[in-house]
Amino acid sequence: MTSAVLSAPPPERSLAWPVAHPLLWFALIAAAHVATRVGVSSALKWDEAEQMIWSQQLLPGYGTQPPLYTWLQWGANALLGPGVLALAALKQTLLALTYALMWLAAREVLPPRAAFWASAGMVLIPSLGWFSIRDQTHTILVTTMACGAWWMLVRIVRHRRQADFAWLGLFCGLGMLAKYNFALFAGALLLAALSMPEARRALLARGWWWTPLVALLVVLPHGLWLLGHLQQASDGTLRKMEMGGRSPLATGLRELAIAWFGSVLLWALAALAAFGGAWWRRPPDADADAAATRTRWLAQVGWRYLMVVTLPLIGMVLVAHVTSFRDRWLLPLMCGFPLIAMAARPWLDTLRGGRRMTWAIVGFALLTVLVAGMRPWLAARDKTPDELNHPIAELGIALRQAGYDGTSPILGADHMLAGALRTRFPLATVDACGEHEPPAPCIDDFLTKVARPGGGWLIVSRADRLDPTWWTDTLKALPAGSAAQGTRSIELPFHMVREAAAPAHYDYLWHPPTRQP
Repeated sequence: MTSAVLSAPPPERSLAWPVAHPLLWFALIAAAHVATRVGVSSALKWDEAEQMIWSQQLLPGYGTQPPLYTWLQWGANALLGPGVLALAALKQTLLALTYALMWLAAREVLPPRAAFWASAGMVLIPSLGWFSIRDQTHTILVTTMACGAWWMLVRIVRHRRQADFAWLGLFCGLGMLAKYNFALFAGALLLAALSMPEARRALLARGWWWTPLVALLVVLPHGLWLLGHLQQASDGTLRKMEMGGRSPLATGLRELAIAWFGSVLLWALAALAAFGGAWWRRPPDADADAAATRTRWLAQVGWRYLMVVTLPLIGMVLVAHVTSFRDRWLLPLMCGFPLIAMAARPWLDTLRGGRRMTWAIVGFALLTVLVAGMRPWLAARDKTPDELNHPIAELGIALRQAGYDGTSPILGADHMLAGALRTRFPLATVDACGEHEPPAPCIDDFLTKVARPGGGWLIVSRADRLDPTWWTDTLKALPAGSAAQGTRSIELPFHMVREAAAPAHYDYLWHPPTRQP
């Protein structure tokens, strides 16, 4: 394949909304989600609360996750204040950027409608289109960087500019700082690209060394921290993978197949419904054949990439007996599937069925906005209210009325309550007990490292997420004078639940300062 064919631009045609202005479409959907999230609840979900706690300070690492998302959240908090707006704005900005970067990659080789299906069509990947809206952070960021890497790969093959090698290194370095599974994505993409003559010549062209150099410089500071904290960074992930168990091979392969095919099934069904048998036919005319020639290298790299990236996952089942694969773990690995599929059939851009594909994508995107706004009402139909049903704003007012000064350190019995309280008391240092952490070491750590001598502090719990003996053990761990005060309770109605539903119950112990600062 000649370089002239590789660098030839895809054909243009008259377009309708939203394909004519996809970047504006991505921005509008993101803005709608931000408005919906801010309006629907002041409470936080799991990952949101985690970020509110971690982003109180800049550190080289945070627990089991790389630090980049938390660094960005720290910046968003500084700009907008620590709250739901900062959380939603950062997440939706990254989601819009994810779609935009994939659109830029697709437009390098695909006509406009096909590029829209390859980029906006990622909304049909459940872990991106819906579960990222519900509660994800690092997975969104690593997917953003994966889309950026796809874009730079296509640009390097088409244009061979040294600046693109540096940009590829930046995306790869930031990808590693987003989530460690980016290494699997990058390694598989590199091997697949090097296996194709056109891509190999481009990737080994003058200036190739910019990629590893920039990536290394970006990762190095966190990498040095990681060398001293390997156990801390890996324990949580290893637990989630659930190694071993009964029939590990059958269970692991089944879970992997469900996660793999579940990632692409909805997009594939929409495309099949839109284009039917056209997927299996040869290019219908000379123009379609020319379009296929321009993108054949990308399709071949893509299919090889999917095979290469799947083999280590199978190996994890066969060798390490991994039995759990969550959809979000595969998201950065599978987000390129629509691009690969459209590169294999670019002439579908000219078919009438394209309108059905476009509206399937648009309809699902709008549906996610609607359902996101209904989440608290939907959750309230269950017997147990969701985190978003908690009256966090009212709880903050009640704690102030009970004497809390708004600045003394706060310890939450769980991190979701602690993170939510930080949005109400941004001047207070907030900490939380771990999910399986006994109260005694948690209290000791809080009093020695967070609370100030002679200063006040507040301990809070919520009844719907509390071990029955938590407060008994907590009072035993507290100084005698503080424990003697005992706990007090606050009851407030849950938001958006039936009137007959039991109220939210919170217990707290407020220890006022013993001296004035």
